[in-house]
Amino acid sequence: MSQEITIKLVRSHIGKPADQRAVLNGMGLNKLNKSVVLKDTPEIRGMIRKVSHLVNVTE
Repeated sequence: MSQEITIKLVRSHIGKPADQRAVLNGMGLNKLNKSVVLKDTPEIRGMIRKVSHLVNVTE
């Protein structure tokens, strides 16, 4: 079984660079306080690292 992580958008993407907004959209985070459950893969970890100042991660 693969691990899953919960990611919650806690800060707005307004005024952030386009690449950070694209990462958030790729993870399905388009509204403030929205949470998504994703598989814990190296690709997702890289996306989280790029926008770590905007999200909270729960394992």
